[in-house]
Amino acid sequence: MKKLTALLLALAMCFALVACGGDNDSDKKDNNDSQQNQQTPSDGNNEQQPSGGASGTFKLGGIGPLTGDASIYGIAAMNGAQIAVDEINALGGPVQFEFNAQDDQADGEMGVNAYNKLLDWGMQLLVGPVTTGSAISVSAEVFKDRVFALTPSASSTDVIDGKDNMFQVCFTDPNQGTGSADYIAENMPGAKIAIIYRNDDAYSQGIRDTFVAEAKAKGLEIVDEGTFTKDTQTDFSVQLTSAQNKGADVMFLPTYYQPNAIILAQAAAMNYAPTFFGVDGMDGILTAENFDASLAEGVMLLTPFSADAEDERTQKFVSTYQTLHGETPNQFAADGYDVVYTLYAAIQAAGVTSDMSTEDICEAIKDVMPTITVDGLTGLGMTWSATGEVSKAPMAVVIKDGVYVTP
Repeated sequence: MKKLTALLLALAMCFALVACGGDNDSDKKDNNDSQQNQQTPSDGNNEQQPSGGASGTFKLGGIGPLTGDASIYGIAAMNGAQIAVDEINALGGPVQFEFNAQDDQADGEMGVNAYNKLLDWGMQLLVGPVTTGSAISVSAEVFKDRVFALTPSASSTDVIDGKDNMFQVCFTDPNQGTGSADYIAENMPGAKIAIIYRNDDAYSQGIRDTFVAEAKAKGLEIVDEGTFTKDTQTDFSVQLTSAQNKGADVMFLPTYYQPNAIILAQAAAMNYAPTFFGVDGMDGILTAENFDASLAEGVMLLTPFSADAEDERTQKFVSTYQTLHGETPNQFAADGYDVVYTLYAAIQAAGVTSDMSTEDICEAIKDVMPTITVDGLTGLGMTWSATGEVSKAPMAVVIKDGVYVTP
């Protein structure tokens, strides 16, 4: 398998269009400006007080699936955001936050309804939406209304395309597909690859498309592709049988953990054991309901966060999350946490106050985003392009004895 360092170097080069897609260099200030605006929020003990006259209690809205099949993502992201809000408020500085999270059940129409509820409440900045489908719908509304929004995990480029006030903390679908193909090319030469993806989902389709393009460029052999839809994600026997018959020894799954859990269980039942390789949607597989977590042994994935990392900041966050919620945080919790600290950094850099109009706050923060650098739980030295993409690289991990470890 590829060394992690080699992966990050390769990804750093291919991410010139940067995680969350697009060139982020042309909109950066020089190194002195970047260092001046750099924040290191995720130790939870950032004593730096807001600069430039930034002050007041800002109303943060949150949108994500708090119920339904995707609730593991939304609940985690909102929990992580709340931890960051509480830490910042505990500093007692002139910038404070009030946080209100609404449920969208990962549905675009419900996302817009949640957004309108938050507007009625007085929302000034938006954390979310969490999932791509809802975020695409809501991003059109925030663009029209001039509300600044930062999504923790909606990774499709369609979320930010043409919306100058919609930004991402996650790396984009194209980068996940490209990074996965690069990793396999370097570490699994000669692999025969099969793909199973959901072709009615922008997230899955987008990652698949860039993976296939990069695989072709790298000379990888894709021997089989199988598709499914939301209504057919309960039985993968046909797709798995086809892949097995064609000798696929690597199975690429640009899909969420729910169908992946079924795929792993059905593959085990038919004694088919390729190397399964997923992306950030695989996160959650170890705690999937009614799933034997031992079936995930050896599964690989790209992720921006590992709760098993030994750095002090990660362990402090993990400990706090476990104390409050009785479980280990996933990457979506870390994404939500990083969103709030990024907004905090942008408020400080822009010098906005909570008595300004929502539109004026939006304009100031969107303009300052390309000038700040944030050290988060999901990436050190995160920077943004003017078109909303974040620059950071995912890491490859493998599931071993029920935890993520670097290969």
